[in-house]
Order: sequence, then C-alpha cells, then structure tokens
Amino acid sequence: MGWAYYALQVMAGAFALFMGLLFLIVLVLFVIDRIQTGDAIRRNYPVIGRFRGLFTTLGEFFRQYFFAMDREEMPFNRAQRNWVYNASEAKGNTVAFGSTRNLNIPGTPIFMNAVFPPLDDQYASTEPLVIGPHCREPYAAPSIFNISGMSYGAISKPAVRALSRGARKAGIWLNTGEGGLAPYHLEGGCDLVYQIGTAKFGVRDQAGNLDDGKLREVAALPQVKMFEIKLSQGAKPGKGGILPAAKIDEEVARIRGVPMGLDAISPNRHREVDDFADLLDLIAHIREVTGKPVGIKSCIGSADPWFDLFREIRRRGEESAPDFIAVDGGEGGTGAAPMPLIDLVGLPLREALIRMVDLRNLAGLHDRIRIIASGKLVAPGDVAWAICLGADFVTSARGFMFSLGCIQALKCNRNTCPTGITTHIPSLQKGLVVGDKETRVAAYARAVIQEVETIAHSVGVAEPREMRRRHVRIVQDDGTSVQMNEIYPSVYPGPEGLARARAHKQFEAALKRFDEV
Repeated sequence: MGWAYYALQVMAGAFALFMGLLFLIVLVLFVIDRIQTGDAIRRNYPVIGRFRGLFTTLGEFFRQYFFAMDREEMPFNRAQRNWVYNASEAKGNTVAFGSTRNLNIPGTPIFMNAVFPPLDDQYASTEPLVIGPHCREPYAAPSIFNISGMSYGAISKPAVRALSRGARKAGIWLNTGEGGLAPYHLEGGCDLVYQIGTAKFGVRDQAGNLDDGKLREVAALPQVKMFEIKLSQGAKPGKGGILPAAKIDEEVARIRGVPMGLDAISPNRHREVDDFADLLDLIAHIREVTGKPVGIKSCIGSADPWFDLFREIRRRGEESAPDFIAVDGGEGGTGAAPMPLIDLVGLPLREALIRMVDLRNLAGLHDRIRIIASGKLVAPGDVAWAICLGADFVTSARGFMFSLGCIQALKCNRNTCPTGITTHIPSLQKGLVVGDKETRVAAYARAVIQEVETIAHSVGVAEPREMRRRHVRIVQDDGTSVQMNEIYPSVYPGPEGLARARAHKQFEAALKRFDEV
C-alpha cells in the first residue's frame, strides 16, 4: 500500500501546484483588466469579462453546428451546403418524406411543370453557344455552368490546381480572377477566361498600364479562350480588389507584378476608362490584340447609366459591342471587403439581371451579347432561375469552394482558412488533396448541369436556354404566386419581339430613349 500512499501524495502536490499557478494567473489577469482602459467590460468585470470575447469568437461555430436550423444561416445555409457536398461526392441527392423549404417566403421561385413533358428519351440537353462571332477566334462555350473568378493569391495553389483539373474533367471554363495567370491554372488543361482587373495584374507594365506584349503572350496560349474586363464586383462595387500582404509570397508577387510586404490594392476603376465610349475603345483594342472574345463584368446600381452603353453600340455598330456581359449581384462574395459595401451597395442579382437582359434585348443585341449571371448561385434551382430570366450562362465561385471542402468558416481574409482553400500556410494547405478535390469539383459541376436539364425537361423544353420567365412563378407577400412574365414582361429577340415590346407600356419609355440615337 506504500506505493499508493506515495502516488496520492504526488497527486495532491501536483494539484496544489496547479491551483497555485491558476490562482496566480487569475490574479495577474485581474490586475491587468483593472488597470487597462480600452475595454469597459473587462475593467468592470475583471477576468470574467474576457469570456465575452471568447464566446463571440465561438458563436459562429456553435450556431453553425448546434443551434441554426437547416435553412436559417447566412450567407449559405446548411441545406445549400449539404446539397453541394453530396453532389461533389456523387452521392444521390434524393430526399424523403417532403421538402424542408418554406414555399410561402416572398420571392421564392416555383417552376411550372408541363402537363405533357417530353418523354425520357427526349431529355433536355445543353448545347454549346458561340461567344464573340466577330472575333478571329470565337469561342463555342460547351457548358451552361462554369467557375467564376477566384484569383491565385486569394485562393491557394492546391485550390487552383484542383479547380483547373476538375474543370477539365467536367468540360467547363475557369475564370482566373484578377490576380493573373498562374501555372496552376494551366495545369489541368481546362478552358480559361482571363480576367483583367483594374490593376491589370499579369498584363501590366511597371507603371500599372496595360502591356500589349504581355497581353499577346497570354492570348497565344490555346487554353485562354476569352478576356473579361472587370469593372466591379458585387461584394465591393466602387472599391478595388484587396489582397492582404500576408497572402502575398514571392510567387504571387511575381505573377501579379507587385512588391511583397504591401497589400495589393486595385484601383476602384480603370484609369483610362472615363465613360462607355472609352470602355468600347478598350474592348476593341484588347480584341484586336488578342483576336479572342472580350467582355465585361460589373455590378449594377441602376439601369439608367447603361442606356449610354447600348446607345453607343448602336451608333458604332454591333461589332463594337462587348462579346459578353457578366452581371454580378450585390450578394456576390469575396475574400476581403468593407462590410458597408458587402451589405448595402449594389442591386441584388434578381433585379440587376432582369434589367441588363431587357436592355440588351431592347437594343436588338440578343444574339450578339451573351449574358453571364453571377452572385450566390450554387444549386440547380438558382441556375435554372437565372436562365429563365434570360442569362445565357451562369458562373459560381462559392459553390465550387464548397465542392473543394469549404466549411464557411468566414476566415478567407485572415490567411487561416482551416480547409486550405484561401490560405498560403503550407501546414493548412496539406488538408486539400488535389487528386480528391478535382473529382469533387467535376462531380459538382456535372450534378448542377444535369439537374438544371432535369428542371428544363420538367417544364417541357428541349434545351435549358429555352426556359422563359413564363415557366416560373414567384411567391408574393400574401403567399400566392404570380408568373414571372406578369411581373417582369419579357423582351423576346428579333423584330417580332421588339414589336411586342413597343406595344407594352412598360418598355415604351425605354425604347424612346434608344430611339434618340
């Protein structure tokens, strides 16, 4: 029994030492909290007041896993994330018993199934669509759903590699984001859209101006199919991109052409573009230098200024038009942006997309300018809704981040992403295994496309782009639904469509503004 008595003495001594150290630590914290002046809670409630900060930090974790219902969270709820996770693993996305979605919430879209839909062997399939018919090298885009811009630097090397490889497997395009072209974009062999941001990373000279020589080098790569001039994005309209210095290593600095140790800040607009005439000149210049389709990406605050763009196109001729317009909703995401811009600036996609589609069609440019919709579109219903409104393509960034394993930790701007997607810390990047994640990326893309085609088949059309606003009902404030084309009448392409628009009072003033040219 002597050994037991000795063990008890050792344990008692250790416990006493521990309690003594704990008391000392508490005493030191008590004194520190009492004498500090920056935090009133800690000053009035020493030590105990420190738990407030801890609980605030852990609140995101506890809400996500224990307290929030499946469809309560923002920006993406658990039901949305789980759909993407299951699709990325090629699991069946069938559910039992009934929908958990509340169909009485105003704004909810309800697709109208056909009484006599096509038979199963007449399945709706997506056809390639040509972008840039007047270019030396037009692009026949094969997929209706693609990867939106995420810059190397904002996301990690293994994330870019997995996206590139997965895009190739799924037959979709990958937008490089404004951070320039990294070798990891090229690694997978997928089609690429090179985004030219306001800082012109990757195609800039030392003064930050567009460098035609570098532009030609990029255009010579067969994988680069199009160029996108970024005017603004939904998460921070009126504000340039922000890449924190902590995320800029030697390679990122070399690719972007920026110094290390400083935040990489993009101007809030292109310095050489003061109006839409300048913008069309820039589009024409890049298209001439590269020979490839050139479009623009913008968040929309109001449709009014955009009349000037379409009037200028009509004055110059349709060949001067951008080959595509990517409309980013105000609900779009980013790695780092001021909260007022994320929360309060820019039209939501549901309003912005309709305005841009109608302006394009009223200008008679339906077959000339392709519309790309972007902004919180991660599930098949979101994509099908955007197509019904008139989008030709849909792109998603955060949906593909979920396919890579994103858990919505909301740490994209801190270089501490726990899944390795938005961090440059090697130990955290190890969690993102490229070979596994590329398969998930491809599976997610295929699942979205297949289920959009399923919706198209259900409403009775042979191709998803044949879906129209009349195929969707929108839930109103009183819980009833109204066909979308009754709320937002469509402007169909061609002379017949314009004639119908002229007969509709809603478009009378808009057409008069176009007729002023």
